[in-house]
Amino acid sequence: MTEGTNDTPRVAVLGSGSWGTALAAHLAAQNYPTRLWSRRAEQAEFINLTRKNPDYLKDLELPEALSATGDLEQALQGADLIVVAVPTAANRQVLEDIAPHIPEGAALLSATKGIEQGSLKLVSEIFEEVLPERIHGHLTYLGGPSFAREVVRGVPTAVSIAGKNPDVLARVANAFNTDRLRVYTTDDVVGVEVGGALKNVVAIATGIADGMGLGHNSRAAIITRGLAELTRLAVKLGAHPMTLSGLSGMGDLVLTCTGDLSRNRRVGLALGAGKTLAQVLEELGMVAEGVKTAESARALAERLDVDMPITDQVYRVIYEDKPAKEALEWLMTRPMREERE
Repeated sequence: MTEGTNDTPRVAVLGSGSWGTALAAHLAAQNYPTRLWSRRAEQAEFINLTRKNPDYLKDLELPEALSATGDLEQALQGADLIVVAVPTAANRQVLEDIAPHIPEGAALLSATKGIEQGSLKLVSEIFEEVLPERIHGHLTYLGGPSFAREVVRGVPTAVSIAGKNPDVLARVANAFNTDRLRVYTTDDVVGVEVGGALKNVVAIATGIADGMGLGHNSRAAIITRGLAELTRLAVKLGAHPMTLSGLSGMGDLVLTCTGDLSRNRRVGLALGAGKTLAQVLEELGMVAEGVKTAESARALAERLDVDMPITDQVYRVIYEDKPAKEALEWLMTRPMREERE
C-alpha cells in the first residue's frame, strides 16, 4: 500500500479500546498483518497469549494476523496504514509521540470523533497541527454509523472516509472495504468530523428524554433538531450541508441516538433517570466522548455565534446539574421560529 505498491498493507492500529480492537480485527480478518498498540504492556501480552482483549469485546476471538504490542515504535515499524483510535483527549500526545516514527508514504486514518477541550479544535485540526506538513496529504478520517461490536460480527455496515488526496483516500478505502463493510469517500473532512463529534451530544439528549420516560415524538424531535444544530456548526466551519444528510451526519446520528450499544445514549438514559454524572461514568467504565464534547461544542458555538440550544442544555445538565425536566421545559418554550433557521 506504500505509494502504489504492495496489495497487502501492513497495518498499525493505535488504541486497544472497543473501536481500535474492532478495526484491527476487521483488517486482520482480511489477512493484513496488523499490530494493535496498547499503552498497557500487560494487555498486549494477554491478547497475544489468548487471542482475546481482556477489557473490550471480551468474547471476540482475534484473527491470527493480529498481534499486540505495548511498544509504540514497534507498532509503527514498516506500517503502510496507521489507524489512530485513541480518545480525543489522548490524540495530541499520541501524535507527538509517533511523528518521528511514521514510515515514509504511510497513510493515516483517524477513527476518533470529538472536539478537543481548551483549543476547541476538530481532530483533523489536531492532526495537521501536530504532524509535519509532508504528512498532511496522507491524512484521512473515518465517520458514519458503525458500532464496534456489529463491525466485528460482520453485520452489513456503511461508513464514510474523508480526505483531501484522492489517491491516498482510495488506498485507505480499498483497505477497509469488504462485502460486509461498504466504504464511501468524500473530500469534506470538516463535515465528517463535525457530524461524528456532535452526534454524541445529541445522543445524550435523546437518552435523557428516553430516561425520563418520554415518547417517540420527543425522540424524533431531538434527533431532527439536533441534526439542524450540527449542520449549522459544520457549515459555519466550511462543510457542505449535504454531508450532514449522509452517513457521517444523519446516519451516525440515528444510530447513536437510538442504538442500545451507544455509550452516549446510555449516559443520557442514566441522567434522565436521575443518576449523577459521577455515578453514570463509574458504571459505564469506558470513555463516552459526548460528555467532554458537550463542553467543547458549546464553547465553540459561542465563539462562532452559532445557535445550538440542545447542546447548551446538555451542557447545563451535565456540568451545572440542571434538572432534565427544566432543560426540556426551556427547549419547549423558546420563542417560535422558522424551521429552516
